[in-house]
Amino acid sequence: MRQYGPDLTPPWKKSRPAPEVPADPDLVVEVAGTDFCGAVVACEGGTVTLEDRFGKRRVFPLEPRGFLLEGAVVTLVRPSRAPAAPARTASGSLAVPGARARVARACRIYVEGRHDAELVERVWGDDLRIEGVVVEYLSGVDDLPAIVAEFAPGPDARLGVLVDHLVEGSKESRLAARISSPDVLVVGHPYVDVWQAVKPSALGIPAWPVVPRGQDWKTGVCRALGWSENTGAAWTRILSRVTSYRDLEPSLLGRVEELIDFVTGDGGA
Repeated sequence: MRQYGPDLTPPWKKSRPAPEVPADPDLVVEVAGTDFCGAVVACEGGTVTLEDRFGKRRVFPLEPRGFLLEGAVVTLVRPSRAPAAPARTASGSLAVPGARARVARACRIYVEGRHDAELVERVWGDDLRIEGVVVEYLSGVDDLPAIVAEFAPGPDARLGVLVDHLVEGSKESRLAARISSPDVLVVGHPYVDVWQAVKPSALGIPAWPVVPRGQDWKTGVCRALGWSENTGAAWTRILSRVTSYRDLEPSLLGRVEELIDFVTGDGGA
């Protein structure tokens, strides 16, 4: 009779250990026994933090055979120390250590209000200083055609404009349609206010409240969330939760990047 030693389980019946996979940033895995799937955003101690496609983050223990990678069971382990990755700005661009701000270009980016300007500065400020691009706010776009004419755009002085609620049939879309200069680019996001461009997950809320027509939107949001109706304080709270481009909706990210490319491209000296 074949002898198996103290453990009488035949070798062919024993489960093989799952392959060990380093929990490197952005690795996408499923959590065994659940329907949660996400990318690695942190691995500390004996846990790994995953972020799903909706921006929701959850922390899981690094247990043997605890994850699925492309359908196969794996054991996540802490990644070995590697050379530090290049530092990046809040927008995701490679940081340039010690870089001095460039002398401001003649081009400009205009946004509707102070909150828009502060949000752009929060995420793209480092990039804009290196590029020498100044962002100014207009306190509304009702006089956009006159503002553009006063700016006198040209090949060496391009103007980019970011407006709120640029959807078909809106006042903003009608104003944008009146701008025809090849040296002006008007783009916008679909939100009533730039507050909505911040992902709800960054604020720990399931979604932005729906505010009835005829009610001031910002005040309505504060009421629905149980916040003080001091909208300035509310904005300070919202802005403090924005640490990088990951906290913003793609519909805003793409438009700001488009404007920066436009004003810094050929002719945007």
